[in-house]
Amino acid sequence: MMAVTLTILVTLLSLLSTPSCGRMVGEKTEIADVRTNREVQDLGRFAVEEHNRGLRLWRNNVDDGGEQLKFAEVVEAQQQVVSGMKYYLKISATHNGVHRMFTSVVLVKPWLHSKKLLNFASSSSI
Repeated sequence: MMAVTLTILVTLLSLLSTPSCGRMVGEKTEIADVRTNREVQDLGRFAVEEHNRGLRLWRNNVDDGGEQLKFAEVVEAQQQVVSGMKYYLKISATHNGVHRMFTSVVLVKPWLHSKKLLNFASSSSI
């Protein structure tokens, strides 16, 4: 019985570490057609909204709009299977009327109906 369990475990581990269609499990992969992918665009909008919400909390809920970003679009995206799906987004947004690029990481766990902003930064700072 122990030998069968061990054999199954070894087989499963080897399958998880074997390239699948040229990719490794957990490897980042490009998302095609980002500009027309509604889910990716919604994640970009979510990231900007969470960033703005964090700014308001940091400034004690003062919403003068001065530092708020306005989402334009996600221009590039990658995904990575983790405990859920991690999305790496390059976002175009405006800040005080000036167009800027930002990078963001969002973790989605569909079975928990959860989305969490893990990182948001100006793309020049990464």
